[in-house]
Amino acid sequence: MKINFRSIEEQRPGPKWQDLFGQRWAGYRRWFLAEGDSARPSYIECARNLRRHMPELMPTYECLADLAGGGDAAARFLSMYCPPPYLSACTQAVWTGDEAVLVRNYDYGCQLLEGSIWNSAWNGQKVLAMSEGLWGVLDGMNESGLAVSLAFGGRLDVGEGFGIPLILRYILEFCTDTPSAIAILQRVPVHMSYNVTLVDRAQRFSTVFVAPDRAAVIRQVPVATNHQGGIEWQQHALATATLEREHIAASLLAGSGQSVEDLIAGFLQPPLYSTAFNRGFGTLYTAVYRVARGTVTFLWPGQSLDQSLDVFSETSLIRHYNLLDAGNFL
Repeated sequence: MKINFRSIEEQRPGPKWQDLFGQRWAGYRRWFLAEGDSARPSYIECARNLRRHMPELMPTYECLADLAGGGDAAARFLSMYCPPPYLSACTQAVWTGDEAVLVRNYDYGCQLLEGSIWNSAWNGQKVLAMSEGLWGVLDGMNESGLAVSLAFGGRLDVGEGFGIPLILRYILEFCTDTPSAIAILQRVPVHMSYNVTLVDRAQRFSTVFVAPDRAAVIRQVPVATNHQGGIEWQQHALATATLEREHIAASLLAGSGQSVEDLIAGFLQPPLYSTAFNRGFGTLYTAVYRVARGTVTFLWPGQSLDQSLDVFSETSLIRHYNLLDAGNFL
């Protein structure tokens, strides 16, 4: 299995986004309607809730819906309101020393990753992010020096709310620091449980546990894996080694004489780096965000891709994954 990681620069939504939509919409549409059309909210409900909870995003949303052709299913999908449930693994950690650095591994199914790295300024603020759902964010940073990433929260509860990638897009478009991002995570409803790690240029960091059925929990911890305090889904916790990964990532931060380079190296080794690609939990990429510099490095064993907010190169990188590998999450 291969993934084409494409770096795309478009300051306002236009033909490049429209081209990506044309390439990806058929697959996204199958996923979005897999449970039947009636399982997803109506366009009116989607638009009403987006306008209520994230009104600043409405002009961009309407522009994208128009570029997508104005169809009902596409508009509902792009709202990311009450989407189908989806699960991942992921490890993320914040280094604070001579600079603030967010390091994360994204563990997910190869067939489901979009692989689009966008450099944009859709609402006036520069944003560099790994895309999901054509305009959502898996991880990214903005020109204010705020970085954010998501990890699955290890709970099966599903409720009425938005897919977390759109909330992360909202944060990067309109927030400037960790406190303002936390305020959004506290008020915008989310459809499943996720652990969101934040760090800003002033080295203020937090991990926020969000869920559809309880209030957001703010923790001043620099590490997040796939549980929210205690283990609530034992099978997933064992399958993804969430406790072991949390312990190792914390040890990499706390060890005497450790450096950010040691932390990054640890993320490229088992068990933080997973090869469980045939079970949908393989590490598809490692991202290293250096917020003060405005740079990101995407890493794979033997490959890397450097980008920045100010010096961005439109390019493609092909990465191959062995789906026959049972992996180290066993």
